Amino acid sequence: MISNFQEKKFSKKYRLIAGIDEAGRGCWAGPVVVGCVVFDSQAFKNEKLKEINDSKKLTPQKREKLFELICQNCLEWKIGIVFEKEIDNIGILNATIMAIKKAINDFSLKPDFLLMDALSNSKKNLSFEIPYQTFVKGDEKIFSIAAASILAKVSRDKILKEMAIKYPQYGFEKHKGYGTALHLNALKKYGICEIHRKTFKPIKNLIFNL
Repeated sequence: MISNFQEKKFSKKYRLIAGIDEAGRGCWAGPVVVGCVVFDSQAFKNEKLKEINDSKKLTPQKREKLFELICQNCLEWKIGIVFEKEIDNIGILNATIMAIKKAINDFSLKPDFLLMDALSNSKKNLSFEIPYQTFVKGDEKIFSIAAASILAKVSRDKILKEMAIKYPQYGFEKHKGYGTALHLNALKKYGICEIHRKTFKPIKNLIFNL
């Protein structure tokens, strides 16, 4: 199990600490999805949750299993989603912040502190009303952020699998909208579809060269 040192550190001052992470920031298609989760102190001793890790280090099957366990063993969890049209309108950083706020605002138990994976290398004020701390590679180091990464990844993958049914020629069920050779070849053959982010390369370049 990933260390819960940071949760213990901040629990001396704060009661409801939320872990937050996103999935899909760098994708060429589909939404950015944020997971947000609040645990009580007993969760850190729960053997069922000992395999929680950065979602990128887990198999799809393991993520699905842990998703259910996290939902069953946390105080509350929420998902925030911002779709591609809004991403194109306001930019990916602002869209990610919007998704975080959507998730937080849906809570019945309002978090009073946020532990987040770092959103950028800049020191830009992220303008949350709730105190927060960001961590570089937080999903690899901090228990609640890693759990949030699983919530975000599984939720986003489900959306892209649904999009794969609507747009089968792009292979979204395989690459989930990320920039792979398969995705690029499909773009060259079929052009863009409704869920592509038109401000992202190579989508922008493809449109420009039409």
